[in-house]
Amino acid sequence: MIVLENVTVRAGTFSLSGLSLEIPTGQYGVLMGRTACGKTTILETICGLKPARAGRIILDGREVTHLKAAERGIGYVPQDGALFSTMTVRQHLAFALAIRNMPDESTRMRVAELARLLGIEHILDRKPLGLSGGEQQRVALGRALAARPSILCLDEPLGCLDEDTHGEVCDLLKRVCREVAVTTLHVTHSMSEAKKLADCTFRIDGGAIRHVIE
Repeated sequence: MIVLENVTVRAGTFSLSGLSLEIPTGQYGVLMGRTACGKTTILETICGLKPARAGRIILDGREVTHLKAAERGIGYVPQDGALFSTMTVRQHLAFALAIRNMPDESTRMRVAELARLLGIEHILDRKPLGLSGGEQQRVALGRALAARPSILCLDEPLGCLDEDTHGEVCDLLKRVCREVAVTTLHVTHSMSEAKKLADCTFRIDGGAIRHVIE
């Protein structure tokens, strides 16, 4: 479950206050809004990359408002994927496990499991340069899911994909998030993405988050 209770977020001189939202456990939530309306700032505040200036953030029944990002149990895919140019796909998938000192054999098994789930077994030893946009998004998603987070946050993950790849990765997100039973918050300006993916849809309107009833 992802819950915001009267949260205030800020980025430079921009701020939003009194933000409230609830995404039930295991559901796929989509947050919509125009460019520069604060979607990414809200997502980064949930992830702990920006501080909440007021209110409470509750994840899976635990208040995390003042916890560090690494303590929140969140998998995060930033807008540009943020893949490391010097690392192979295999190393990306193992990254979160390595910093948690997971045993080598367990890491190998988890990387193999993720590669099968995401259909990227054939590119495990390649580096990001030369990968297609869809392949890069699969790698970024795998890295975010590697440590089995209970919460997944996605910042416009389909925004730079061509039409055919967009549909392919959209289907992948829906299947994978259901299969691993992760509670998801996906920010976008695309109504078509919301219609394809969302169990619950929210929109930033007039400085507030409003639940969209279809």
